[in-house]
Amino acid sequence: MPSISVVIPVLDDAAMLRRVLSDLAGQLRAPDEIVVVDNGSSDDSAAVARAAGARVVTQPVRGIFAASATGYDAAGGDIIARLDADSRPPADWLLHIEAEFLDAPEIGVLTGPGVFYDGNTLVAGLGQVLYIGGYFWSMELWLGHPPIFGSNFAMRREVWRDVRGRVHSALPGVHDDLDLAFHLDPGVVVRYDDRLVVGISARPFSSWRGLGRRLRMAYETLRMHLPEESPWRRRQARRRWEEEHGGEAASWAS
Repeated sequence: MPSISVVIPVLDDAAMLRRVLSDLAGQLRAPDEIVVVDNGSSDDSAAVARAAGARVVTQPVRGIFAASATGYDAAGGDIIARLDADSRPPADWLLHIEAEFLDAPEIGVLTGPGVFYDGNTLVAGLGQVLYIGGYFWSMELWLGHPPIFGSNFAMRREVWRDVRGRVHSALPGVHDDLDLAFHLDPGVVVRYDDRLVVGISARPFSSWRGLGRRLRMAYETLRMHLPEESPWRRRQARRRWEEEHGGEAASWAS
């Protein structure tokens, strides 16, 4: 059976971290390790993680991608799963991930949606449809395969090993999961599973400033990949890959 590491970046979010670690302790399939990346917290986030039995690594360079990448590098599992400190995975989350990777060995990355569990009902509803739904719909058209949702995904360790030198994890303004999706090899299968659901906080959408920050990160990430990663050039790359390998480019299949 594959071993599974869960990576959680955190910055001054001890209360939320305590809840997600409790959720992981109640998993039907226990994680083989939990790696919490302290991104320079001034609260007791690191102490909360250690008390729950997690391994704590530090990344003083601020930024979600820098912290996440540090966690992926530190993870020792065959499969690296990712949550945020404010994520709320159901009890069968890891069991579901393990079953999908065992049943479909061709999968390189498995991802699913998030459902807001807090915040204003109207704001959460708009965020669910426009931001979460719009992200998966529009970025699949651009990428040619499902995008990765950073609060709820898992990848084989070799996928990260192969891509880590190409991603922009040192840049603080990068949309980390989108940048990761851009740099996957054409042979990597990305599967979107709408049954793999976690609860997520609507805090980023509680203000126009928070929403604007998320949108700016997405815009800047798309802009920095032009023109090399434009949709038409990605289609050309797919055709070249298929010609060289004599088959359909796996990473473009959902």
